[in-house]
Amino acid sequence: MSRMRNTGYGAMKLVLILAISSLPVGSGLLVMEYQQAKKLEGIAQDSVQEAIYSVDLALDRIHASALTALPLAGRACEGVRGRLVDQVVKAPHLRSLALTEGSQVYCSSKQTRHMIHSKLEDANQAFGLLLNPPSMPESVLLAYQLRENSQGVIATTYDLILRNELRAFRTGLTIVLEFGDQYIWSDGDSRDAERPSQVEYFKKGVSAKYGYVVKAGYAEGYAAREARQTMKQLLPALSLIGVTTGAIAYWGLFKLRGNRGMYRRPLTAARNA
Repeated sequence: MSRMRNTGYGAMKLVLILAISSLPVGSGLLVMEYQQAKKLEGIAQDSVQEAIYSVDLALDRIHASALTALPLAGRACEGVRGRLVDQVVKAPHLRSLALTEGSQVYCSSKQTRHMIHSKLEDANQAFGLLLNPPSMPESVLLAYQLRENSQGVIATTYDLILRNELRAFRTGLTIVLEFGDQYIWSDGDSRDAERPSQVEYFKKGVSAKYGYVVKAGYAEGYAAREARQTMKQLLPALSLIGVTTGAIAYWGLFKLRGNRGMYRRPLTAARNA
């Protein structure tokens, strides 16, 4: 009976030590998962605001160029086209400037005057994406229209002005800019067969100044991959802590049992005397 009791006590002690050893490992992994979730959510939320700020600054330059050219609208093209060309040459962020009368482009810094005005889907939308424009097939342009009564200016720039801003976010996050029904991201646009995945920690914001929408999120499975990577880095340290904790627990239980035996022997001897 005594032998069975000792065996049972030993098994219980082993189970207890294993439980104590696994406690810091399990709790460490739970804390890691919680901190990663908060980190990814915070990055997504902050990136939306930072993207709006940086893209707004880029669009401000285009707006300023259009505003400078606006006084030329309504004047004869022969007298102002040279000034449009000079302004584009001095502004690396511009591709072209065009003057409009009503819904027609009547003067442009480019030799050809494609009907880019009609390509903007919403006449009240300041910025719009031009997909596959006639002058540049297979390309994307960003167009900005500024009006004053029936006259106006259209400034165009290359899509790189947006893509470069988005590529500055090297956090594994996918950020998409929406201009009306069209969208663009660092490696694609509305012409793609599918939108990029943004299902994890999805956040959204709207530019108060220009009305475009920013959507940010991680691709499906990103959080799991990050968790596995972090686990590989932390698991050796957590395992060491677990082993150390188990060793301390074992030593404490062994010493406690030894002390009990030591106190029990003198008491038994006294009774026999």
